[in-house]
Amino acid sequence: MGIGKEFKEFAMRGNVVDLAVGIIIGGAFQKIVSSTVQDLIMPPIGYLVGGVKFTELKLTFGPIMDGMEPATINYGNFIQTIFDFTIVAFAIFLLVKGINRLKEKMELRDLIENPPAPVEPTNEEKLLTEIRDLLKK
Repeated sequence: MGIGKEFKEFAMRGNVVDLAVGIIIGGAFQKIVSSTVQDLIMPPIGYLVGGVKFTELKLTFGPIMDGMEPATINYGNFIQTIFDFTIVAFAIFLLVKGINRLKEKMELRDLIENPPAPVEPTNEEKLLTEIRDLLKK
C-alpha cells in the first residue's frame, strides 16, 4: 500500500476528523473566554481592588546596561491566564457533565426499549438443575 493511500485512510478516520474539529472549536472558544475574562470579568475586579489593571502588574528590574530595556516579571498576565484557564476548565466540566447525563438517559431508554434477551443456562447449570430435581424426588 502506498504512503499516499495510507495517509488518506489515516486522515479520513472519524477520530482524526473529530479531533481536528475539536481543536478548531476549542481555539475559537478560547478566544471567547479570553475576551470574557479580559473585557468583562477583570475590569470590575480591578476596580474593586483599587483600579488595578491585572495585565499591567509586573516586577521591574533595572536595566543591566545603559540603553537596555529593564527586565520584567509579568505576574499580572499570569493571573489573567489562571482566570482564563479556570473558566475554560469549568465550562468544559459543565459540557462533559451534560453530555454524560444525556448519554446515560439515552442508554437507559435503549435498555427499556430493547431489554436484553434472557441468558440461556449453561450445560453445567442444566445438569445441576436436573440433579437437584432428582434429589427432591
